[in-house]
Order: sequence, then C-alpha cells, then structure tokens
Amino acid sequence: MQLSHPRSSPAGVTGIVFPMLECWNAVTKVATLAADVNKKRVLCRVSLDVLIDKFGASDEAPMLTVSRQRKAIRGAARRLIEREVFEEDGSVLIRACDL
Repeated sequence: MQLSHPRSSPAGVTGIVFPMLECWNAVTKVATLAADVNKKRVLCRVSLDVLIDKFGASDEAPMLTVSRQRKAIRGAARRLIEREVFEEDGSVLIRACDL
C-alpha cells in the first residue's frame, strides 16, 4: 500500500471519507481505520492503551470498542487530518488528548 500526505492544494483538505476498513494488529496492539482524503488513503491509528483509557476497552475485544466509539474516533482522525498532523509515514496517530 502506498501512503502519501493528502495535501493536494494550499486551500487544505477538501474531502474526507471513512470507508468501512478497520483492522487490529495483535502484535503492536493498535487499531487502524482507513480514511480517504482527496482520493488518497490515510491510515488512522489508535493504540489499545488509548482505547482502554478513554473508553474502557478490554484486551480481549478492542475492535468492539472501536465499533462502539467509531464516531468519536473518526472525529478525532478528521480533526488531525484537517490540521495536517501526520506521522512521518503519512498516517495519523490518535492520542488520548485528541479524543
């Protein structure tokens, strides 16, 4: 998968869509949600620790919490994308302070 910063114009971000693409990485303990920004894919990541701290997630079913808190998580991702707060790899890392 090719990642890139979604900056397409000086006017900033115009279109952010969240397709139903979500996954859990049991090794890194990170949930990833996809966002399409100006027709480019941006991966939005949130750690198990943040899910536990903010939403009381369980170790056994973190994606259940992602499903239940999808609106809040996507809202945080949207704000980070709009402010162009990207990691070096072009992804967005959602921290507790973002939720």
